[in-house]
Amino acid sequence: MEGFDPKTSFGYEVSQRYDDEPRGDEAETVAFLAGLAEGRAALEFAVGTGRIALPLTRAGVRVDGIELSPDMVDRMREKPGGDGIDVTMGDMSRVTTGRRYGLVYLVFNTIGNLLTQEDQVECFRNAAAHLTDDGVFVVECRVPTAPSRAGHQYLDTERVGLDYVDLDAGRYDPLTQILDVNHIRISGQGIRLSPIRLRLAHPPEFDLMARIAGLRLRDRWGGWNGEPFTAASWRHVSVYERADSASG
Repeated sequence: MEGFDPKTSFGYEVSQRYDDEPRGDEAETVAFLAGLAEGRAALEFAVGTGRIALPLTRAGVRVDGIELSPDMVDRMREKPGGDGIDVTMGDMSRVTTGRRYGLVYLVFNTIGNLLTQEDQVECFRNAAAHLTDDGVFVVECRVPTAPSRAGHQYLDTERVGLDYVDLDAGRYDPLTQILDVNHIRISGQGIRLSPIRLRLAHPPEFDLMARIAGLRLRDRWGGWNGEPFTAASWRHVSVYERADSASG
């Protein structure tokens, strides 16, 4: 996508509307993560506006964050409890907080914001470096379904309202595994574009990244409520632990 820059893609305008359309499974996400934390401190890669970190804190888990976008953090600071999250600014694949945690997590497809395999491997390595000996790293991501149409591109109608239409226009490059998507809203107020670029990876590739980082897969689920992961699952919740862990 010409002109796309991950460092500026979550700027002020995006931060102000980021929480307007929640996915609807935030409560289940928090309950799952709180159960894994077991009272230990947690670190969220790409903490953003605190959509997960803040309710997880209210559930009794101390949460730190790493975030690239100052605008997203500013939005979190405006929320009740937002000042209580210790955030380290920088790239989640490389920056360190200098602490270790019982839980490190990266949810809502955000690992795809790292646009090369090398950066995604470094993300796993960074997570491993932040884990206590018995800590776990959780990755939640969609299972890729690359466009099968000619040219690996598509245009889908997502929502139709009385005064608006939401469209998704995308193009996939199978060589780089990069998906360029523009979420388009057409309404009486005009046309709003929300571009995003993601590197897609299947669960086995993440498992290999984990092995490179000295981690291994402990569990994989099809959702936050412990649904089995099957060939029909549209996403995976993968839990990694140290390869030298005594459990399992």
